[in-house]
Amino acid sequence: MGATALLLAVAGAVAAPWAAALAGAELSSWTGRLPLAVLAGLGGAGAAAVATSPAELLGLAALALGCAVLVAVDLACHRLPDVVTLPTAVALLAGLAAAAALDAGWPRLGGAVLGGAAVGAGFLLLALASPRAIGLGDVKLAALLGLLLGWFGWDAVLAGVVAAFVVGGAAAIVLLVSGRATRRTPLAFGPCLVLGAAAGVALVTSGGLTP
Repeated sequence: MGATALLLAVAGAVAAPWAAALAGAELSSWTGRLPLAVLAGLGGAGAAAVATSPAELLGLAALALGCAVLVAVDLACHRLPDVVTLPTAVALLAGLAAAAALDAGWPRLGGAVLGGAAVGAGFLLLALASPRAIGLGDVKLAALLGLLLGWFGWDAVLAGVVAAFVVGGAAAIVLLVSGRATRRTPLAFGPCLVLGAAAGVALVTSGGLTP
């Protein structure tokens, strides 16, 4: 676990200038690199904790690094660039497919694909109904995280989606009460989606929910 976390932390620091270029923000200095490195390292530790095969670990590690970059960019400029989301989805799907072929079984991969499709479709409907609240970047990230959640079962899918909205609601309340935002201030929902997905996986893998 420690080695994976360290490698992902280093990768996060290295990726910081790229994230800065995507966000048009100062993320390439050490003060900007450190949060991204911490996010990637935490994701790497989580990937190592739940992965049961090298192939699965590679896919989850790629997801952790991609999500770290997406969170940093979304917080900086409220964007979730396709140039990060799509390659991350391909890397995750490749890792899960290899894991399915080697030992996890194809039904589990099918569950991941169905989870991604279901979550993506649900968020697309939300985006069409309320485009100011949910953007297409959120839809694509939700579908990506749905792949992860579907891999761990439908309980994880439900828990991850619910947790994302709980985190989003809590963040909005804190910002409103602290005076740092108004009801019209846009909220970066990408970090909420990532935290929600992490919570869903943690609940299932820890036995808090039955997969």
